[in-house]
Amino acid sequence: MSDIPLGVLDLVPVSSGSTAADALRNSIDLAQQTERFGYARYWFAEHHLNPGVAGTSPAVVLALTASATSTIRLGSGAVQLGHRTALSTVEEFGLIDALHPGRFDLGLGRSGGRPPGEKATGPTTTPVVDGRAPNGLLIPPRFSFERLLGSPRIALQRKLLLLPNAESQDYAEQIDDILALLAGTYRSPEGAEAHAVPGEGADLELWILGSSGGQSAEVAGARGLRFAANYHVSPATVLEAVDGYRSFFQPSDVLDKPYVSVSADVVVAEDDETARELATGYGPWVRSIRTAEGAIEFPTPEEARAHAWTDEDRALVQDRLDTQFVGSPARVADQLEQLQEATGADELLITTITHDHADRVRSYELLAQEWRRR
Repeated sequence: MSDIPLGVLDLVPVSSGSTAADALRNSIDLAQQTERFGYARYWFAEHHLNPGVAGTSPAVVLALTASATSTIRLGSGAVQLGHRTALSTVEEFGLIDALHPGRFDLGLGRSGGRPPGEKATGPTTTPVVDGRAPNGLLIPPRFSFERLLGSPRIALQRKLLLLPNAESQDYAEQIDDILALLAGTYRSPEGAEAHAVPGEGADLELWILGSSGGQSAEVAGARGLRFAANYHVSPATVLEAVDGYRSFFQPSDVLDKPYVSVSADVVVAEDDETARELATGYGPWVRSIRTAEGAIEFPTPEEARAHAWTDEDRALVQDRLDTQFVGSPARVADQLEQLQEATGADELLITTITHDHADRVRSYELLAQEWRRR
């Protein structure tokens, strides 16, 4: 499987007992280490108002990381366009590309997830029987994000990120504006030109991130852009997402055929028992996100075991626990191979969170070693 590149998705997690500054230093160190291990990409996610996640501005963290690395591609997974303009996005990434040309991926996403009531529009051609893809990959029941989207905290986040009375631009139009600004072909309806300096002509690789076969998959496919689907956030809809993207795909100057990356939550250790211990904090951490409280600082195994679980809690996180790949290098690599086969992924994006930074680094190292052997 060494012909399937592995990348890193980093949320800049804050562990209990540490600070956001510690998390940032750890992430830059992890980027340096994974560059040495042979990972192809290192992406930073964007999240807000989370005590346990410090990755609030991908462009800023990317600029810091670019100065500390030399060969690994760096990118956003993803810039949330719901509270940004096309111009600000192009200018930010144009700035960092000007000093580190040709190293950046501009991953673009819709903030806040799929609006309530919106249905996926792309066909799902991969059959799922009894919760399994044809090759046995677990496809759990669909999780409803209605509670998250309707929470006061999400409303507050939107209020703080948007200027008063501002409305988000239509996503497809915004993507088209970004493409035009990068290409230097932007024209207003009145015919006025806009040239982003820096930004125009920047050597960026564009990706669209999506969790369903809906608008994100359609936008990526219709414009012939790369698409990243997430098994780690919405495992129930990963097949819908990649099938939808491929059904919409039209060749472009960038791609002549679809190109897909798929993400997975992973914890690797020397043996299964050690890996399970390192992953103990994952359940309470996911619960804090799914309850709309905001991601907590990632707990120690001892802190995690102290959580009193209710049936409602378990229902909130079960799909994520069941689809986290935890174990020895061979076990996890087998599961990643199954994910790649089921989705036809061209690349896999690995996200790993443990309480101790050294364990997170070691997890990526062990996985890279095993992947190279296959």
